[in-house]
Amino acid sequence: MTGSQAKATADVLAWYEAMGADEAIGEAPVDRFAAPPAPKAKAAPQKPAAARPRPAPNSAKPAASASASMAPESIESAATLEELEALVGQFEGCALKRTAKNTCFYRGSTAARIMLIGEAPGRDEDLQGKPFVGRAGQLLDRMLGAIGLDESSVYITNTIYWRPPGNRTPTPEEIGSCAPFLSRQIELLKPDVMVLLGGAAAKSILDVTDGIMRLRGRWKIYKTETRDIPTLATLHPAYLLRKPGEKRLAWRDMLMLKERLESLKT
Repeated sequence: MTGSQAKATADVLAWYEAMGADEAIGEAPVDRFAAPPAPKAKAAPQKPAAARPRPAPNSAKPAASASASMAPESIESAATLEELEALVGQFEGCALKRTAKNTCFYRGSTAARIMLIGEAPGRDEDLQGKPFVGRAGQLLDRMLGAIGLDESSVYITNTIYWRPPGNRTPTPEEIGSCAPFLSRQIELLKPDVMVLLGGAAAKSILDVTDGIMRLRGRWKIYKTETRDIPTLATLHPAYLLRKPGEKRLAWRDMLMLKERLESLKT
């Protein structure tokens, strides 16, 4: 590689890093400046292989990989959050797990009555194996602290448990693959109140298409098989870092949450 090619490569890598692609997911580096390999000589035509005998109608088929998916009854069999976390660790049905460093199942207290659900882990979360520990998580902690809450009084998770490469938005398929686990997570925690952080979480949990500006600031109901949970959507802390002028709206939502929690005490 010439000096000019090396500089061009370094510039491209710097641009990718600035755009958020801070890690490669290939198993080996590729020299894009290398000359293409010489074409291989054509092999002599071979005679068609003899047809293989078909298996008998009742021959056993190869078993599907049990780790590629997980039966709903297996998820429902989890009697505790610890058992559910172990099942998530065994789950191979979400491709994001293959590029992530850690599973981010939850942060906070398993005895909490308040559950907060965000979108997806970021770089800091992936490194530490916990949701909301980066800049957005630090802002979230300050927001909760302003109404008298801390990590010991809340339970924080995401709609998916593994970081999408480059912090991209998770696809509906990726969210859907984790949805049965999240549903069971809610059932096992039995929160009195849920807070949905950002539009992606609000849309998937509430099963609506409205944007976050239409959803935030209004109490909704999330239904489980046994109870209805009051649910409040608000702006994601990462959005507030980009748009600090919108913190006033998030503060209104926090005051609504505080009022609701105080009413539950009476």
